[in-house]
Amino acid sequence: MNLKEEDIKYLKLLSKSFPTISETATEIINLEAILSLPKGTEHFISDIHGEYEAFNHVLKNCSGVIKEKIEALFPDVIEKERNQLATIIYYPKEKIELIQSLEIDMKEWYKKTIPRVLEVLKIVSSKYTRSKVGKAMTKDFSYIIQELLYERVEEKNKKDYVEGIISTIIDINQGKEFIINVSTLIQKLVVDNLHIVGDIYDRGPYPHKIMDKLIKYHNVDIQWGNHDILWVGAACGHEASIANAIRICLRYSNREILEDGYGINLLPLATLAIEHYADDSCSEFRPKDKNESKDSQLLSKMHKAISIIQFKLEGEVIKRNPTFNMEDRLLLHNLIGKSKMINSENPYLLTEDEKKVIGGLVRSFRNSEKLQEHIKFLLEKGNVYLKRNSNLLFHGCMPLDEKGGFREVNIFGKKYSGKRLFERCDQLCREGYYDENVQGKDFIWYLWCGKDSPLFGKDKMRTFERYFFSEKESHKEIYDFYYEFFDKKDVAERILKEFGINDEYSHIINGHVPVKVRKGETPIKGEGKVILIDGGFSEAYQSTTGIAGYTLIFNSHGKRLVCHKPFENIGESIQKCLDIQSTTEILDSRYERLKVRDTDVGKDLESQVKELKKLLYCYKKGIIKSL
Repeated sequence: MNLKEEDIKYLKLLSKSFPTISETATEIINLEAILSLPKGTEHFISDIHGEYEAFNHVLKNCSGVIKEKIEALFPDVIEKERNQLATIIYYPKEKIELIQSLEIDMKEWYKKTIPRVLEVLKIVSSKYTRSKVGKAMTKDFSYIIQELLYERVEEKNKKDYVEGIISTIIDINQGKEFIINVSTLIQKLVVDNLHIVGDIYDRGPYPHKIMDKLIKYHNVDIQWGNHDILWVGAACGHEASIANAIRICLRYSNREILEDGYGINLLPLATLAIEHYADDSCSEFRPKDKNESKDSQLLSKMHKAISIIQFKLEGEVIKRNPTFNMEDRLLLHNLIGKSKMINSENPYLLTEDEKKVIGGLVRSFRNSEKLQEHIKFLLEKGNVYLKRNSNLLFHGCMPLDEKGGFREVNIFGKKYSGKRLFERCDQLCREGYYDENVQGKDFIWYLWCGKDSPLFGKDKMRTFERYFFSEKESHKEIYDFYYEFFDKKDVAERILKEFGINDEYSHIINGHVPVKVRKGETPIKGEGKVILIDGGFSEAYQSTTGIAGYTLIFNSHGKRLVCHKPFENIGESIQKCLDIQSTTEILDSRYERLKVRDTDVGKDLESQVKELKKLLYCYKKGIIKSL
């Protein structure tokens, strides 16, 4: 083995962590064993848009994976009991409390249920080392769970031992707490890595609850959607981004996100709206899902007030950034003489009242501790794109030209395309949030709605036309050329190659554009190289898509796409042991199961093994002295 001087220096540093031959050999054996384990399950979800209950349920059931394992483990158990077991694992506390309210023998129920829950735990933990399973446990019951998990119950003495532990758990009234603990562990272990392929925010009522859930999740990454990046801009105090975020909340009757979720004070905006739009019905600004009421009338006025403010603020952003090339969005002159809030000489001039309102909102957004916590997490775990296990994940599109080539995008005087464009956008997002830089903040807003933004993927956001122009043709937003070419295999492969991905099983995984299943559209594009997983998770899209979203599962057997029907509600699910109705389509199936060594983590582990073997060689040859 030829070792250079630099190798020896590195190995001496490594020897501080593994100072003996025995410790080095043990670590090599441990890592080689891990490399031989089956690949963990990756779970892909996109375009959640604030739909917390449906998201939470899909997360808990891992898109039907837990139910499948229950059916495989207990084929002779009646369906009603299998459904109940699944519900217990999803919602252990709530379901057990409901069962406790019934007139049944709880000791007998626990005696039957605890072993079943443990069987599910055994199967989902089999992909991991004891060490990793142990680290996933909480302190409560951890020793007991490990004893029950790894003992061989087929041996007479061990069978009595296991049954004794379970009987004691029941006798001391710890059955409920024990099942809650085991069920939580199952949910942790059934998914090794969660990928959110963009758009957590807007439309639905609870994006803040989703963010709270993700912050507590054991392993998650996020590919930013344009709706997510809008809230990044709002959180760093960008005025046009704030106006957009508020407008969308009001459009979908979601004041609670702002007021209760993030503590944003909307009273000054409400006061301005009442004063300046008292004689205006604001009918074109009526909330999407509200019946006519006093509240909806106020929301309509607030909606219009913030929209006018938004168009004024956006006009200033466009004028100070000529490289955005968005002058065709300067449309406020169309309202001169039609609104007293529009100055005839300078339509983009804020009134003094509007300045006060937006100034207060900037302070509210900047000072919201909960919002800042969520956005910092979004930046810590997020990115414009992710390359993972031979797959390329991004929310929107790769900007292409009319021939299917990578389109050059002018960013503040420099041109970028392909991977370099994605990397520059990612960099500027972070600069815009962390630096007090107006240009960087403006660029975050551009990513929300700019025509060359890979997160937006359309020629323009025609919000103004939808509000003020009756001609439906003027509302149409033209998609990027990417959406014309992503059905061509060679284009998809060229994009993958741009990111250094050449595997025959590789895919581009997208969100952003809802697949209109009702009209016969398919989520599989480019002869199987592109997978669209936006199928209408958001309730607002379900009438168009005809389904309630897609999710993707990638485990040791391959990839499969799961199509979901609408989720009713948690109460019904717990009461009646209902699950989301889903169908599954196999995308690729491996003859040999994928192992950890076939993953990106596996490549890192193999590199560590290689260095440890060098260290072992040095110890044995006396090049480095072991302890």
